[in-house]
Amino acid sequence: MKTDIKIEDYQITKGKGFELKDHANALAKDLYEGKKDYEKELEDYREEIDDLQNMMYAHDKHSLLLVFQAMDAAGKDGTIRHVMSGVNAHGVEVSAFKRPSDLELEHDYLWRTNLALPPRGTVGIFNRSYYEEVLVCKVHPEIVTKYQKLPAGCTEDMEQLWKNRYRAIRDYERYLTDNGTIVMKFFLNVSKDEQKRRFLDRIDRQEKNWKFSDGDIKERGYWDDYMEAYETAIRETATADCPWHVIPADDKKNMRLIVSKLILEKLESMEMAYPELPEKQKALLADCRAKLESEKD
Repeated sequence: MKTDIKIEDYQITKGKGFELKDHANALAKDLYEGKKDYEKELEDYREEIDDLQNMMYAHDKHSLLLVFQAMDAAGKDGTIRHVMSGVNAHGVEVSAFKRPSDLELEHDYLWRTNLALPPRGTVGIFNRSYYEEVLVCKVHPEIVTKYQKLPAGCTEDMEQLWKNRYRAIRDYERYLTDNGTIVMKFFLNVSKDEQKRRFLDRIDRQEKNWKFSDGDIKERGYWDDYMEAYETAIRETATADCPWHVIPADDKKNMRLIVSKLILEKLESMEMAYPELPEKQKALLADCRAKLESEKD
């Protein structure tokens, strides 16, 4: 039996007044009783998500966009892998957005994510996203002023630039919603102490060394700036149609169960059904069945 996970404990539908300090990095009590219980619950969620994604594919009216944002080592990759690994690969595509390429810098900042939007009937997963434009770019504004090739007038007032970007993102997500793409946004809320523990683990374990770079330490030095940037981004872009979900991330298992349940509930809330064939097509199928059954071995 699955643990009762209440969506309202994690979902932010009104950004006004949002503060990260009101949201814990860890649960007071685990949602699972041991490893076997956790694995069973997660597998049950996967199977149900897979069933509904198949229905969404057949229905062919909606798409689902899952946006994951977090500090380094919060568990984005693992959450995506564990939650969605049981879903039909033809119905899911993961896009990871790192430092923009030269080609991407020749376009507006939404261009590269537009190219990766999920087609109808499928799930698209963004590992980082257009929100980097009001997160890392806000912490390091020289990225905008030196590399994004904007006209001088666009960067004279940086505060106005950020306001314009929040507005553009709200409008963009509203546009996606109006055209059948459901947007779910997840902030995996890891604590600074837990990030330190995971960084040390990456340094100490040879098989994890590749995950760590000295740049991770440099960015950790901007922790408070990033928390302020996340808080403002959520405050400015959380809406009823495109809410944020702030997920405690210090325990990866709890985090994966919560994310799974929220995705499942969203799929269940969508008006979907398998298409019903017209009578002529049904008659044709019945005829084909009769012919197959009449064949001699």
